[in-house]
Amino acid sequence: MKKIFSLFILCIGILSFAQSKAPFTGKRDFNIEDGEGGSGTPSYYLDIKKNGDVYFGFIQVNPESGKEVTEKVNAGKYNPKVMKVHFKTYNETFYVKFDKDRIYLTDAKGNIKKSEGCCQEAASAEPTCNCEGELYQ
Repeated sequence: MKKIFSLFILCIGILSFAQSKAPFTGKRDFNIEDGEGGSGTPSYYLDIKKNGDVYFGFIQVNPESGKEVTEKVNAGKYNPKVMKVHFKTYNETFYVKFDKDRIYLTDAKGNIKKSEGCCQEAASAEPTCNCEGELYQ
């Protein structure tokens, strides 16, 4: 019985250690890639609850009709390596990781993506830039 109890305590300790604490709680807006216009560029946000659940959402307003499209999805518990986000509205899936101040577009393994679309207008002569953005309060 002592061995089972010790094993149980060990498992709880490992699980507690494996879960990382989110870098903040609350809502932050972000923009990683500049939109192309048309039906309105979505405004993305993430919202971290006190229990570690991470929600991603967007709000998109069509400039011509004024119609608003929104969606909010639960991406699961905070994971510092990579988080998968899937919006059903436009069947859009992407991977991100983030810290207290910045968010990064990644591949499924957590490697930061590079793209021409991620470069700022006044960027250097580099053909591609890291896909990252600031988290705004």
